[in-house]
Amino acid sequence: MTGGGYISFLSLAIRISPDHLEAAGHVCILKDASDLESSSEIAKLIEAESLEAAVALHLYRGGRLLQGHGIPFGIIFGGTDLNEDVNHGEKKKVMGKVLEEARFAVAFTESMKEMAQAQWPHARGKIYVQSQGIVTGPNSAFNWNTFLHQSGINQSADNLHIFLLVCGLRQVKDPLYLVDAFSEWHREEPNVYMVIVGPEVDPVFTREVGARVKRAAGVRLIREMPQGDLHAALKNCFAVVNSSVSEGMSAAILEAMDLEVPVLARNIPGNAAVVKHEVTGLLFSDPQEFVQLAKRLVSDPALEREIVANGREYVRACHSWQAERCTYQNLIRTLEGSIQD
Repeated sequence: MTGGGYISFLSLAIRISPDHLEAAGHVCILKDASDLESSSEIAKLIEAESLEAAVALHLYRGGRLLQGHGIPFGIIFGGTDLNEDVNHGEKKKVMGKVLEEARFAVAFTESMKEMAQAQWPHARGKIYVQSQGIVTGPNSAFNWNTFLHQSGINQSADNLHIFLLVCGLRQVKDPLYLVDAFSEWHREEPNVYMVIVGPEVDPVFTREVGARVKRAAGVRLIREMPQGDLHAALKNCFAVVNSSVSEGMSAAILEAMDLEVPVLARNIPGNAAVVKHEVTGLLFSDPQEFVQLAKRLVSDPALEREIVANGREYVRACHSWQAERCTYQNLIRTLEGSIQD
C-alpha cells in the first residue's frame, strides 16, 4: 500500500504486533481506543496522516470508532465484546453494524468464532481464527530483589513464593477476587505473596483496589511495568494468576507458559481454551479452590515441572508468532485490494 498506513487499536493484555504490518512495508500508527473520545477524532487523524486502512481491537470499543470514514478496516475480537457487551442490546446492535462494514474479523479461538457467528450470521463468511502469537523478551538487567523491595516485600527471595497477577485495573479483570482468601493463606504461611501488576484503566476502580490491597496482608499492588521488565518478573515469580470474569485470550497466561512459569487461572471459557487443567496449568472455580491448588503446586515440584513443560510445548505448537504474522499479512492484502478498487 503506497504512501498509506494503518491505525491499530491495541490493548495491553491482548496485542497484535505492529511489526507484522511494518514487515510487509506498511506504515503503522498505534492508538489506544480509550484515548479517543469520538469518531470525529478518528476522522481528523485519518486526514492528518493520510491513512488508507485500519485494524481495530475489540468490536465495540475500537470498531465503532471506525464506522463511516470510507476506509476499509478489519476487526479483532477482544473477549469482553463477545462475552459481555453482546448482552447489552444497543451495544450488540452497534457491533452488528460494525461487522457489516468490516472487511474481516479475527477470533482467537474456534469457540469465539462460533459465538460471533451465532450472534451475527451475516458475518459468517468474514470471520477467521488466529490464536495469539507469543514472543517473550525478559530484560536481562532486571533485578528481582529490587522488584521485591519496591513491592514492599522485605524477605529473602530464596524463601518466597510470589504469585503474580497481571491485569489492567478494571472490574472485568476482577483483581480483588482472591485478595481475602490469599491474605488468610499469607497469615498461615508468611512466605507467600500475591503481587498485582497493571495499568490504571479505570481510575475509580483503581482507587478501590488500592484501598483494599493496603488492608490486605500478603497482597501488593504495583504500577504498570515496561514489557521487558514484566517478562523478567514473570520468569522470576513462582506462578502467574488470572482471576478475570471474562477473557478473550490472556497474553499474560501464554507469556508465562512461554517463560516456563506455572499458571493458575479462573475457570472461564477464555482461560479454559488455553489452560488444560493439570496439564498446561491449573483451573480454579472459587478463591478457596485457588488456595488449595496453589498449596498443592508449592508442595509438589513434580506437578510444577510437568505443567511447565506441557505449557511451553503448547505455546510453541499453537501460538506461533510467525503463523500470526502470516495470517495478518494475508488479511491486510484484502484491505489493499479494497483501496485499489
